[in-house]
Amino acid sequence: MLFSFLAGLLAALLAGSMQYTVIHHKRTEQFDSIIKNLHSYLNNYFNELLTTIDYLQPLTMSPCSQIQQELTARAAFSVNVRAFVLVVDKRALCSSATGAMNLPFDSLSTDVNPDKVSDMQLLSGTPMMPSSPAFAIWVRNPLMKNHGVFASVNANLTPFLLYSAKQNNFSGIALVVHNRALATFSSKLVDPATLNVKPVRIAKIDKLPLQVYLYGTMWSTQDTQYAVLLMIVVGLLTGLLCFYILSIGNRPGKEILTAIKRNQFYVVYQPVVSSSDMKIRGAEVLMRWKHPTAGEIPPDAFINFAEAQNLIVPLTQHLFELIARDAPALQKILPPGAKLGINIAPGHLHTPSFQNDMRALSAALPPNYFQVVLEITERDTLQQKEAMKIFEWLHHEGFEIAIDDFGTGHSALIYLERYAFDYLKIDRGFIKAIGTETVTSPVLDAVLTLAKRLDLVTVAEGVETQEQAEWLRAHGVNFLQGYWISRPITLDRFLAAGNEPAKYFTSD
Repeated sequence: MLFSFLAGLLAALLAGSMQYTVIHHKRTEQFDSIIKNLHSYLNNYFNELLTTIDYLQPLTMSPCSQIQQELTARAAFSVNVRAFVLVVDKRALCSSATGAMNLPFDSLSTDVNPDKVSDMQLLSGTPMMPSSPAFAIWVRNPLMKNHGVFASVNANLTPFLLYSAKQNNFSGIALVVHNRALATFSSKLVDPATLNVKPVRIAKIDKLPLQVYLYGTMWSTQDTQYAVLLMIVVGLLTGLLCFYILSIGNRPGKEILTAIKRNQFYVVYQPVVSSSDMKIRGAEVLMRWKHPTAGEIPPDAFINFAEAQNLIVPLTQHLFELIARDAPALQKILPPGAKLGINIAPGHLHTPSFQNDMRALSAALPPNYFQVVLEITERDTLQQKEAMKIFEWLHHEGFEIAIDDFGTGHSALIYLERYAFDYLKIDRGFIKAIGTETVTSPVLDAVLTLAKRLDLVTVAEGVETQEQAEWLRAHGVNFLQGYWISRPITLDRFLAAGNEPAKYFTSD
């Protein structure tokens, strides 16, 4: 869960970062496009205006009455121009709007300096349009000092707003000259330094001290909401998907397959001795699982998991491989004909691969040396018709069959009647009752009598005391198995003890 949470959090952060990067890139391109178009528009306009002013410079040499008509026509055909005024010796002598005049230059604008080659300023209004902002532009005659052309031009943001308003996240523009700005944020001229917002783009107009400030939002509230929603969705989906995958990866079935691949399973052997001479005549093969983190897993736990996950077949096949690997070493300590008891689940018995699996096991063992005994518990369900055919095939192939844990299920007698078993393994529950005053001993007597009548070889499981062993030997039980003889031991301990029964007997 912690890993899934962290994975979801990381995915959410990555999704948010990617969303921010995409939106930032999109906004960057958008604002670059807007400022480029505005810059191009204003550059073209003022270049044409300056060209017209340059054309008007020679008119300062002529009387106003001679050039009035042309001056008026030039103003009329120049977009947004309010008036052209011809200046001679710092006096305004001719206007396209009012005709001849004789006023000091200061009366036109106190903010424009006629001593400069060119100058520009934003005005809050002109005499004829006092409430409408305008650009005041002065261009001195390059040939004659104190001569030049003064122009008043409408400072109108409408065309820029109409264009820019179509763009997303555009919040405004400002036309800035020196320390004055005509901005969409105010109806009056303002100092751009006093504005609380910073422009996202700035463009300077060629040849004039005019700049265009573009204002916009790089990250809007809607973008933030969308990014947060995206982060939540991506984080949840990633976390849930990660949790699901990890859950699948950690399910018991997956763990079992992984354990098989990593050789975490191993086998132990519990010796089985003949009651007549107390010599080892075989061993029951038991599978164990040593998990790298959980330690030893109880056999009942992982076998039940394997059956529930339909993995008992690969688990048993792996058991066969482990037995075949140990067989050459077992051959050194077990006599010819020694019994190897192997537990088989009915779920494996009825699979199409069972016969091939048994043939593969037989071929992997030393030829004509071990006798494989398949132990089938009568607590499991067998399909009668198929089981009878399978048992017949097993006998034909040279395998023997034992009914395991006899007496613990609900259909023991029916099993004995239906199927041809070779061995009857008496459950340890009956063995524990030996020597106690219970009704179990008579039942055990009945079981032994039944086994003799059916000509079944008997094996007593769970022999833990000498008293139990002597009672079983006296009552004709053929083989003994239990802690009194030996606990299940690894192959190395089995090889170290050899085939001497006394080395296996324990007092605990």
